[in-house]
Amino acid sequence: MLNKSAALPIGFVYIEHIDPTIIQNMMYYNERNFIGARVNGYKAPKAILTIEAANALKKVQHALKSDGYSLVIYDAYRPKKAVQHFVNWGQDVNDQKMKDGYYPYINKEDIFDGYVSKKSGHSRGSTVDLTIIEIGKEISNSPVMLKRSLKDNRDIPYFDDNTVDMYSSVDLMDKASWHDSELISEKSLQNRNYLRSIMMKYNFEPYCLEWWHYTLQNEPFKDEYFDFDVE
Repeated sequence: MLNKSAALPIGFVYIEHIDPTIIQNMMYYNERNFIGARVNGYKAPKAILTIEAANALKKVQHALKSDGYSLVIYDAYRPKKAVQHFVNWGQDVNDQKMKDGYYPYINKEDIFDGYVSKKSGHSRGSTVDLTIIEIGKEISNSPVMLKRSLKDNRDIPYFDDNTVDMYSSVDLMDKASWHDSELISEKSLQNRNYLRSIMMKYNFEPYCLEWWHYTLQNEPFKDEYFDFDVE
């Protein structure tokens, strides 16, 4: 059933209607992502969440702002057609154009082993990919890919978009992105833990393999996956 006033299914809301101060930088609406193209189902650069998740994020944002930070959302609700786009892309082993930036040390077919799900919790509407930025700074929409050194002597790609330094960029499929990675700097680990502590305080569960990925506890649609477009 549709909520006619918002053109969204009942129970969903645009995050900007709950807290317009939360920054949206939707990575699957543009081409700067691990497949290198706009993803099916993303017709607008808008973050949509369940009402419960959005209200919880509003509390997170309030806590962060008192420390001089703001949330930056990269992805929120994700249509099932977008997930299928990922699956179809994964089956095309010849398309490796984004490998250097997002999965330099794993085979393309292995990205579905923990990093990209063939049935995503994002499609339930209470999972969000995010980070933080200092208030007053602006997101860089065209960051240059840099190289960073890990403690295991490997180099990883890093896109500095002016957000708080978490050492690895969102969607880097590598052990460096594991929440408690021992491969990164102590300062960046502290930054991750700061974000995690506030997210958990307001009932979001972290995902151990991706420092940016959180799901609301007691999410309202635990077994329902949606496919309406983001528009």
